[in-house]
Amino acid sequence: MKKIAVISAILEEPEKSQHKFNETISSFKGIIKGRMGIPCETEGVSVICIVVVGNLDDINNLTGKLGNIPNVLVKTSISKKEL
Repeated sequence: MKKIAVISAILEEPEKSQHKFNETISSFKGIIKGRMGIPCETEGVSVICIVVVGNLDDINNLTGKLGNIPNVLVKTSISKKEL
């Protein structure tokens, strides 16, 4: 069963974590429907929102991998509705 989710991430030191973050996202391109990134240069952070559609294991796997990257904070909202 598939669900839709939004993964929100804050990269606190984008210059150090952006490459690994993008590499990880690329490895899950099959479940990613859209991505919006906002560089907040004055604040020294980047804010990224990713919309995914997939099974819970894939969504949680992606969230976990992103959350394990140093200086990256991640939260995920998962729809209760099954697709």
